[in-house]
Amino acid sequence: MTNLPGGPSPEKFPQRCDRLLACLERRGLQALLVTHPPNIFYLTGFRGSAGALLVAPELSLLWVDPRYTVQARAEARGADVVEARYGLLRAVGRWLDRHPIRIVGYEEQHLTCAGLQTLKQQAKRQHIWKPAGLLLEKLRTVKDETEVAFIRLAGQLTAQVLEEVRLEIRPGVREADLAAEVEYRLRRHGAEGTAFETIVASGERAALPHARASSKPLQKGELVILDLGAILGGYAADMTRTFHVGEARRRARRVYRAVREAQGAALARLRHGAAAWEIDAAARHVLGRYGLSGYFTHSTGHGVGLEVHELPRLGQTVRTKLKAGFVVTVEPGVYIEGCGGVRIEDTVLVTATGCEILTPAPKDPWLAG
Repeated sequence: MTNLPGGPSPEKFPQRCDRLLACLERRGLQALLVTHPPNIFYLTGFRGSAGALLVAPELSLLWVDPRYTVQARAEARGADVVEARYGLLRAVGRWLDRHPIRIVGYEEQHLTCAGLQTLKQQAKRQHIWKPAGLLLEKLRTVKDETEVAFIRLAGQLTAQVLEEVRLEIRPGVREADLAAEVEYRLRRHGAEGTAFETIVASGERAALPHARASSKPLQKGELVILDLGAILGGYAADMTRTFHVGEARRRARRVYRAVREAQGAALARLRHGAAAWEIDAAARHVLGRYGLSGYFTHSTGHGVGLEVHELPRLGQTVRTKLKAGFVVTVEPGVYIEGCGGVRIEDTVLVTATGCEILTPAPKDPWLAG
């Protein structure tokens, strides 16, 4: 891949911390302890797999173990790096014991009970520990222009690899071999890695939404689901296409047409101000017309960014209002036990007037081999 955008400019990280501090003030928190690596990356640019970041007014400290000291000092922006040789949370707790910060928020979805206990034991003074909820995950839902640029390029790379691998779909090829080819080509074309373990599911196994690629060979007359995604600049893309090996029978054509129309209906409703449940309802309405809504077993989509599954979820009960800058998947599917399945998925940017598909691989023709 060429023409990669540069990383976020240095001022992005202080701006993100400022937005976070405003949220902390509204919640009555004097500081937030961030332990989830994607959230640490979002606030500082540090891409290690472990760290502890304390954010407070006039203060940003990043503790790392000796594996990451050099890397953190090179990557982290807006935070002072502290090397912790005997445990990250132990070091944080001891620091808090010596400083006047008392009301500290923490990420309860990512901090274990044992981790919280370590903090309480080391911070011997009286502290108030408050769960902060998905505060940072909510801030991350609106992507800036650099984040969108990385996701767009990751989507283009993903679509390119899908088009190349599509030519390998034929009888006798193993699911695992197709998955390996996908992941090899993603890397070869410049991806930092795969956003998730590539899914290749054929025949009856295509009825498993998250099937792992197996040693099963493809056979003529089968549906084949390929779900793949690249990572670029730390940001993921997520895309699924379904193929049929050889000429498809009437039933398979009908199911494919239903899912294709369901995705189109959902995409038509996707824009700033729409409610998440409305997007899901649009897809289910179409599948209902075909008598297939009972075979759609997951939500219509989810957020994509630093993680391949982020807020918001496009589900039946989700009232979240979408905003321009959200990046989500739209992925209706039909899964019929003993027969197979069809899923069509794109990563999509929400705009003021509609949406932009960021994974531009064709959905027709879908016959292969």
